Amino acid sequence: MAHRIFTLWVGLVVAAAFHCSAFAGPVEDGLEAAKRSDYATALKLWTPAAEQGDATAQSYLGLLYLRGWGVRQDDAQAARWYRKAADQGNTAAQNNLATLYGNGTGVPQDYGQAFVLLRKAADAGAMEAYVNLARAYEAGHGVAKDCSAALVWYRKAVSGGYPGAREVLAGSTCHP
Repeated sequence: MAHRIFTLWVGLVVAAAFHCSAFAGPVEDGLEAAKRSDYATALKLWTPAAEQGDATAQSYLGLLYLRGWGVRQDDAQAARWYRKAADQGNTAAQNNLATLYGNGTGVPQDYGQAFVLLRKAADAGAMEAYVNLARAYEAGHGVAKDCSAALVWYRKAVSGGYPGAREVLAGSTCHP
């Protein structure tokens, strides 16, 4: 199995915390359907919202296409939806699109573009990007190798309570 430099954040349930609303709407209803693995309903609800520019719906559609949940699996289509959401500042989409660039999935491999997207997401406080940004610094992908910077981002993920961050830091080649 090939080692992935970047990992994909796929937590639909966690994503719900970033898009809270007192009133249910198509994006929220789609999320509830996806939690039940009713991806056909999620697709039906998210597509119009995404086409109207809703960044959260666009990011969720990216995940459906990436995983082939309720649609034919299509990495390029996933990247297209993630790009639309990332361009609007959706940090989950920025992290996930960076993952696609880092791994060359659906887009040409481009560590520089991956780093730019990860940095935007991490600077906006997106913990899902912290570990990936740390890995980029550790490996020198898209940026000069810098263990000090890698450790800063690993520690931010650990102190923020990001799942698995402590284990990733423990396995890092960068040591304090």
